[in-house]
This record gives sequence, structure tokens and C-alpha cells, in this order.
Amino acid sequence: MRVIHTVAELREALAGARGTTFVPTMGNLHEGHLSLVKQARALGGPVVASIFVNRLQFAPHEDFGTYPRTLQRDCELLAPAGCDIVFAPSEAELYPEPQGYKVVPPPELADILEGHFRPGFFTGVCTVVLKLFNLVQPAVAVFGKKDYQQLMVIRRMVQQLALPVRVEAGDTTRADDGLALSSRNGYLSPEERAEAVQLSRVLRGVRESIVQGAGDHAAVEAQAMQHLADRGWKPDYIAIRRRADLQPATSAGDALVVLAAAKLGSTRLIDNLEI
Repeated sequence: MRVIHTVAELREALAGARGTTFVPTMGNLHEGHLSLVKQARALGGPVVASIFVNRLQFAPHEDFGTYPRTLQRDCELLAPAGCDIVFAPSEAELYPEPQGYKVVPPPELADILEGHFRPGFFTGVCTVVLKLFNLVQPAVAVFGKKDYQQLMVIRRMVQQLALPVRVEAGDTTRADDGLALSSRNGYLSPEERAEAVQLSRVLRGVRESIVQGAGDHAAVEAQAMQHLADRGWKPDYIAIRRRADLQPATSAGDALVVLAAAKLGSTRLIDNLEI
């Protein structure tokens, strides 16, 4: 496995490559990331993983400065997972000048849910992903379903910009108790970690209510939000939406997903379940 830090080296390493599969990450890797790399490996072709903490998707009050940078450990995990190239550029390498050109996704998809609580987040995500796509030129890119809205935004970008990339989704990897794996889980105290499983339990409860025929989605959402609040959480949203476009359901036949974001202590967690 090669660890590459410059655009010139990356382009040289990938010259003439066909069928490249790409897994973009911000590092501080866990089994969820590694499952995406293994999924990429199974697709054939060279596997490239990027490690870059992207300033453009962090608001000024968020954890850009303290987000864990663990490159050596990440590389030790990536090699046995089947990664061929790790692209770990510096900020100056990826953004050699202020990034004036940005990709602004449509507000009906990007300014709801996560985008409502993190304004500009998906502009930062789309801009860095498009730039990485231009550098790696993958045939396939693998993104996790845990960041469900991000997956939707990237798929729409690829479709509307006619990018020659197939986006594959990887299932959410969970701990034995059901908590979705996340780099930010490391911020939780032992007591908070024990409580954090409630988020996935609440989502399972919402899914069960819908499967059993609950028609008042707003009431189900409100009850779930209140349950978390009663346990000391600060929920941002629990929303039952159509999988197709993350808008509220309009017919009984809509395929649905329930998405949630809530803060436990100082740590903000997200999760979702398809219904």
C-alpha cells in the first residue's frame, strides 16, 4: 500500500489505471470505514482511500480544530482491509488557493435536516468530493448509508453533473448494542456511551410504529423526540421521510427512512433506519 501526499504523485500512481474504486474519508477510521474499503476491494480494480479533514464542511463553532488526526493508525488499518493507495493531502495541497468555486446543491435536498442545522455543510461536502473525484477519477465510489442525506446529495450531484462515477452504498456498521459506529463516538464519556444506544432504539421504535400502521408521522416523530429529551438528550430532529428525495411522505406506498440527529452531552450523533 502506498501513502501519497501530493496531487502530482497521485496522478502518476493512477496513470492508466482502470476501474478504480474510491472511498473518501476524514480519517480517525473505525470498522464502518473499513467495511466500505472491503466492499470496494470486492468490486475489483485499484482501491484508493482518501484521508482529509475538510475545513469547508465545518461551521466556525464545530470541531474542525479538534477532529482527531490519526494518519499512522489509519494506514495500519487500511492495508489489511485491501486498500492500495492512501491519498492524504495537506490542506495547502488540496486547496492551494482559497476555494472560490464551490458546488452548491439544491436547497430542497441540502437545506433540510442536516443542512438546516449545519448551514453550508453540503456545499463543503460536494465541493471536496467533486475535487477528489477529479483527482482520483474513480469508476466507483463507496459511501456509507449512516450519512444518509450525504449519500443522497452525492448521488444527485453525480447524476446532474453527468459524472462518470457509479456511487455504491455501504450498510451502516453497528456495535453489538446497536449504536452506529462513528468517529465522534470517541468523544463520549463511558456513561454517555452507555446511553448513546438509545438513539438506535428510538429509531427502531419509530420503524415499528410505522410498520404497524401509524399514519400520523408527526405524532410519532414528536413522541420519539420527547423520549430522548426526557433522557437528557437535545434532539435536533427525528424525521420520517421518503427515501427518494427526503421529503415528507405523500402516499402509503412511499419507501421510507427515519433519520435522527441529537446531542448527548457535547457530542452530536446521527443515525437512520430504512423502513
